[in-house]
Amino acid sequence: MLAWTIYISFFGALLQLLVPKGNNTLARTLALLTALAGLGIAAASFTAHRTGELIQVANYAWIPSLGINFHLAADGISLCLILLSGIVALTGVLFSWNIDKRTNEFFAFYLLLIGCVYGVFLSYDVFLLFVFYEIVIVPKYFLITGWGSTRKDYGAMKLALYSFIGSAMVLVGLIAAYVVAGGKSMALNDLAGFAFTPHFQIWAFPLVFVGFAILAGLWPFHTWAPTGHVAAPTAVSMLLAGVVMKLGAYGCLRVAMTLFPHGLDPWGFSLVGLGSWRDVFALLAVIGIVYGALVAIVQQDFKFVIGYSSVSHMGFILLGLMTLNQIGISGAIIQMISHGILAGLLFATVGRMVYDRTHTRELARLGPMNLNKAIPFAAITFVVAGMAGMGLPGFSGFVAELMIVIGAWRAFPIFAVFVGVGIVIGVVYVWRAMQKAFFAEPGELAAHEPLDPITIPERLGAIILICTSVAIGLYPQVLLKVITPALNSPLFDGVRKGGW
Repeated sequence: MLAWTIYISFFGALLQLLVPKGNNTLARTLALLTALAGLGIAAASFTAHRTGELIQVANYAWIPSLGINFHLAADGISLCLILLSGIVALTGVLFSWNIDKRTNEFFAFYLLLIGCVYGVFLSYDVFLLFVFYEIVIVPKYFLITGWGSTRKDYGAMKLALYSFIGSAMVLVGLIAAYVVAGGKSMALNDLAGFAFTPHFQIWAFPLVFVGFAILAGLWPFHTWAPTGHVAAPTAVSMLLAGVVMKLGAYGCLRVAMTLFPHGLDPWGFSLVGLGSWRDVFALLAVIGIVYGALVAIVQQDFKFVIGYSSVSHMGFILLGLMTLNQIGISGAIIQMISHGILAGLLFATVGRMVYDRTHTRELARLGPMNLNKAIPFAAITFVVAGMAGMGLPGFSGFVAELMIVIGAWRAFPIFAVFVGVGIVIGVVYVWRAMQKAFFAEPGELAAHEPLDPITIPERLGAIILICTSVAIGLYPQVLLKVITPALNSPLFDGVRKGGW
């Protein structure tokens, strides 16, 4: 049943090309129904999931001579991220209801991107995962160049180049693993069960991990993210932050850490106090947390604030993975979902609710417009999303960050202190942006023409995302009950050497 998330998305993209140009209502309705169908399948599968079970979705010979199959399967981790993808896809359509330029083409690329995202999270053959991962680059490039704004060509090209470089690194590592393992299978469980030598894993792990982590915004390979987010149209910003960056983090966990767990072992010597790739990537993650938050403080463009905040929050995910303990890795997975929801909501607020109405993202110009009175729903939404993002109890961000900090304290006590500093800085940039954009002293611009009211699709999209974050914040067990058994499965035997 889960395979239909892919098939329906691709079929919906194909149908969009048959929609007569100018029939925007039909294009929007078709996109909404397609996204709703994908979410329905994801939600039904998540609800029906029996704890600890690996769901076999499809397994057909694809390239038999190379041992490559069209193998789709899902465990608790995959199901959580598929559900996230469905939620972000649906709300992205709602926040794109105003698209009137080549609407059917926009939604065709949009649904193609969504279908590939589902494909990555469902792939149990690493070559198939790589194929879906690569195809994602195409629609996101054309979505930005065709419907983006600020320096859209530059942002799209930079995103594509970084993605291709990361993909090339991943491909080299996967081919090497396939050859060393005997060249008989590319199935995830077969490669994970092969005893690669520690020497091989020591160089293959960082190659594949960094290749995926580039898309996850790992510092210092993060620079594509803010420019890409700012250049992208609202729905694409939501997808980039909400699910596309999660593809990178998912690849780090599902492929790099699973296939090459000994790549995290100590080297046997120390270099500048770092004795393993685990130490190196944990340090880079912490730098990303603090750096992203510090740079967000000084931004004058509202969307750049959210762009750099995404870099900071993705650092939490990568740090959680490097803790190698159950609470840290579980927190990283919940943070993938939480950040996907909250970053999507923030980009929707800034891009659709504010920018599309005021035609500016400069905080200095937004402040005098008295936006808390002109568009109060947008102000309330940003306050809620901002508070949730900074870790207010009762929202998903609090649960995720708390688990990661606890895991980091057990693994890297000194790093955990700097993470705390990053959290405090996060409070500063959220309050600064909130005050400057919505609650500054009214000025001459406050008397301009009334802004368009927030539409029903926008309100509905915001409510869905807020309710999802609250549900996770109040009852995180709904996710943990499927995440924990997945982490305790045989697939993660090598990673569990962290000792949980």
